Amino acid sequence: MERFTISLDERLAREFDEFIRVRGYQNRSEAIRDLLRRHLEEQRLRSGDAPFCTASLSYIYNHHERELAERLTHKQHAHHDLCVSTMHVHLDHEHCLETVVLRGPTAAVRQFAESVMAERGVRHGSLNLVPVDLETADAAHQHLHTHPKT
Repeated sequence: MERFTISLDERLAREFDEFIRVRGYQNRSEAIRDLLRRHLEEQRLRSGDAPFCTASLSYIYNHHERELAERLTHKQHAHHDLCVSTMHVHLDHEHCLETVVLRGPTAAVRQFAESVMAERGVRHGSLNLVPVDLETADAAHQHLHTHPKT
């Protein structure tokens, strides 16, 4: 464990302590570690230095939209190597929420998510990517290949 000291002005220190309290951290060190990890992971994703990831893709869609549910299901089956699990929630008479857990090459995960969110009738799509080290990625998902256009 390496230690270092930082100096903060009083206002920033108070705001940081409030952040720590609200988020439930036990101390400043835990909060700093999490903030640094999050920033470094985001940087890895932006720079293309995160070849593999896990992700959650969430979107709302109107299940009355012509053949949309079937198209979405077909996309997931066509990309079964990326799609780990899907949760489907009925929001009201017309709208459903789906969250798809994804895992695989970051570029392929992004491409799949963008194709789902671009489907006519899909609303409010959001992708949350988390980089993973190659050693921790499931060996069955460490291969690169192309998918048919859907």
